[in-house]
Amino acid sequence: MLAAVPSDLLDHVPDGVFVVDAEWRVTSFNQAAERITGIKRAEALGRRCCDVFRASICENACALKQTLSTGRPVVNKVVYIIDPRGQKIPISISTAALKDAHGKVVGGVESFRDLRVVEELQRQLQEQDSFSDIIGRSVLMRQVFEILPQIAVSDSSVLIEGASGTGKELFARAVHNLSGRHARRFVAINCGALPDNLLESELFGYKAGAFTDARRDKPGRFALAEGGTLFLDEIGDISPAMQARLLRVLQERVYEPLGGVESVPADVRLLAATNKCLRQLVEKGSFREDLFYRIHVIRIELPSLRDRREDIPLLTEHFIARLNRLKGKDIAGVSDEVLARLMEYDFPGNVRELENVLEHAFILCRGGLIEPAHLPPPLRGDAARALFRPGKAMSLEAMEKLVIADALRRHRGNRKQAAQELGINPSTLFRKLKHLRLAEARSAGDTLT
Repeated sequence: MLAAVPSDLLDHVPDGVFVVDAEWRVTSFNQAAERITGIKRAEALGRRCCDVFRASICENACALKQTLSTGRPVVNKVVYIIDPRGQKIPISISTAALKDAHGKVVGGVESFRDLRVVEELQRQLQEQDSFSDIIGRSVLMRQVFEILPQIAVSDSSVLIEGASGTGKELFARAVHNLSGRHARRFVAINCGALPDNLLESELFGYKAGAFTDARRDKPGRFALAEGGTLFLDEIGDISPAMQARLLRVLQERVYEPLGGVESVPADVRLLAATNKCLRQLVEKGSFREDLFYRIHVIRIELPSLRDRREDIPLLTEHFIARLNRLKGKDIAGVSDEVLARLMEYDFPGNVRELENVLEHAFILCRGGLIEPAHLPPPLRGDAARALFRPGKAMSLEAMEKLVIADALRRHRGNRKQAAQELGINPSTLFRKLKHLRLAEARSAGDTLT
């Protein structure tokens, strides 16, 4: 008979461990095994291991039985066991035979590691469709998600470029929230909405008496963002004079409030955004080159919604859930025809326009599904045809064709790269191209490399 391994020894092992004798009865069962399986030691000892674990391999492919019959250990094999509540628990098992002094096999030992946390993390990585309030599961969005943490941990200036409505401030807030400055304030200002004199006082503040109505000191955005992050939206719209003042702040890390005589130190991380191409403005001479390089240490380019159409259903679901909460309604979603129209539309206003479209539909829809009649005029009836790609409401096949065509267009006909973006095998993409008869499949730029 196999003696039990001392429990106080096995209890110091972080993995679950149990020992069986030649009759497959459990002789040792440590604390980690109790925790992982939900089975008490007293309940396991003396019972056959298959009755204790009810694992997915117990009947036909027992790893411990394989080890005892072949003499070869099993290492990190993933199986499932059933806990007392009937829930499946993924574990990674390793096995070894136990022999007596004469080399005779007298039992076996199996260790196992709980994979629930690992499995959950993998599921989140595979299914993650949001990052710090930013919604998207397309390849283009995942690429941005991947670099945001690295960008955040640095303290360098960041330039976010993207069309209006792509969510530049959301990304700026994500960078701040992930940074070491997250405990301090995030302060935003739209530079394009203010004339120079107002923008200057808003940024740098002023002292009492600086001008007629300045009865008391007023801190500027730099002061409010001290120790935190200042986000300058539409920085491409500021005047040359304001560009010079801003450059000095970035170079010297000091500024002077209006009417002040002493410089004030500025411990602020600067994030800037624009819907213009700043490099082109530099080439035209309307934006200072030295300021451009000061704010262009790190650059993020946000994709337009038409370049990530696969995110439209996800964004639609997100906005409907939020509008239901805000407006106290219970809209179930959008009809197939509405979703097809949303997928066809180019959304020049990007994500912001999609949100506005759905809010408009919420006002007209009393319950159930949002139908075409609830959409704004440009997206319903005959008026929509001028804005949509040729054809009426898309079928699922037509929708798939649209997404594939967009991927091929972005990769200039490279099927291998398009397949990688779409998450499918290149041979699968080839079959779909043949089935859908996409013209892009026969374009001159088409390649498998």
